[in-house]
Amino acid sequence: QLQLVESGGGLVQPGESLRLSCTPSDLPSEYYNIGWFRQAPGKEREGVSCISRHDLGTNYADSVKGRFTISRDNAKNSVYLQMYSLKPEDTAAYYCAVHYSFSRCVLSSKEYDLWGQGTQVTVSS
Repeated sequence: QLQLVESGGGLVQPGESLRLSCTPSDLPSEYYNIGWFRQAPGKEREGVSCISRHDLGTNYADSVKGRFTISRDNAKNSVYLQMYSLKPEDTAAYYCAVHYSFSRCVLSSKEYDLWGQGTQVTVSS
């Protein structure tokens, strides 16, 4: 059964960077739309970014545009979320998820079929 393995979270200071990784355990990641979501305590889960299969493009939440970059390394079968200029409001548990779709990826969590276990990102001075 396909599983998603996330890594890369941690504690950083405002303005610093982190890179999250998501690796599907089964089929190559390029076969799926993969999204990154986050959920802070007491808040709803929100879509952060996603990358489509077959180079159909990427999407970003307005709150992270210009600071976060999503990318795919097919040789390493991984999808990355590079986060720059982190802010305290970026603090959350971050989850990657897979959407079995032939269309461009979307940032609606309801569309995603399989989720990773999450990795914590804390931005604090």
